[in-house]
Amino acid sequence: MTQQSLTNEELERLDAWLRDHVPVLGDGKLETGFVSGGSSNIVLRLTRGDMQGRRPLILRMAPANAPPASEKMIEREATVIRALGGSRVPHPQFHVYCSDTSVVRRPFYIMDQVDGWAADLSPVTDQMSYDPAFTGPDLHYLGYAMIDGIVEMANLDYVAAGLANYGKPDRFLERQVERWRGQLDSYPTRYPGYEKRDLPGLDYVSDWLASNVPSSGRPGLMHGDYAMNNVLFARRPPSRLAAIIDWETSTIGDPMVDLAAYSGQLRRRSGVQPARPYLDPTQFPYFEDAVEYFGEKTARDVSTIEYYLVLQKFRMACIIEYKVAEAVVGIAPPEKGRRFDNFVRGLLGEAETIARAAG
Repeated sequence: MTQQSLTNEELERLDAWLRDHVPVLGDGKLETGFVSGGSSNIVLRLTRGDMQGRRPLILRMAPANAPPASEKMIEREATVIRALGGSRVPHPQFHVYCSDTSVVRRPFYIMDQVDGWAADLSPVTDQMSYDPAFTGPDLHYLGYAMIDGIVEMANLDYVAAGLANYGKPDRFLERQVERWRGQLDSYPTRYPGYEKRDLPGLDYVSDWLASNVPSSGRPGLMHGDYAMNNVLFARRPPSRLAAIIDWETSTIGDPMVDLAAYSGQLRRRSGVQPARPYLDPTQFPYFEDAVEYFGEKTARDVSTIEYYLVLQKFRMACIIEYKVAEAVVGIAPPEKGRRFDNFVRGLLGEAETIARAAG
């Protein structure tokens, strides 16, 4: 979406609404600039006149003609970012949420633009690229900065922050296999013409997860899609997070899922090595060091991390199968379907290998 994707009438209504509800943006002509967007969310930069001494703001909303769940995700994002105000969790400053669809046709919220950079995941090589200022030790310590973000989410008193009803932490792990198998089973209905596939490793991994559920640790805030392209790093070393972004899959659950999502990319001193990490493992901490660091900073038992590695790979395979379905029914090009078919099969293969090694 660009500025022209909003009609003149919508821009006028947005202009008036911002003057009433977000005076911090200042005076002057409203300018909107495209930041990013696609099938999930649209992100626009907002400025007015001379912004000297003031930060641009960010408007985040569902795309036009998005399914109803997309609008619910925007509300959830707004809820969690608002709740993080004053906490140690790196986050953008929240300003306001608008549920009034008469302004720009769908709900949106406003937050500060954060001065930082995100890693970029190449759709060609499936590898992350980084700010060129970060090399050697600084790049290495980005790995610990990522763990610091999970630490702060895990240590957040989510009840005191007002997030007691944000998720369903009771029996969180016990519900995961049914939850994600259910989503996988929904795709033939959501994408008529796509037929459920017999995916190697799916049944074994599902049975192993259901039979090996560890005792649940303390529930906590989890991001749900924690990766180096969903955070903003401070622009200059030392390596540290400026903000965690893209909270649409967040919930109150088990923060060890986020730990597994990131640490599963790291090389190991022993055990099953990651088959297709999105980073060069030789430049980042060892898996064992990262997991131990998290355990020390949170006082959580990390001895069952192998379970979470299997769960995270199973979960992601079930989620991204929808991209294969989109290609089957013609919503996405065939090459995209082949690419994500490889991801789904690879994730389930890795999950089965780790599960069998764990016994």
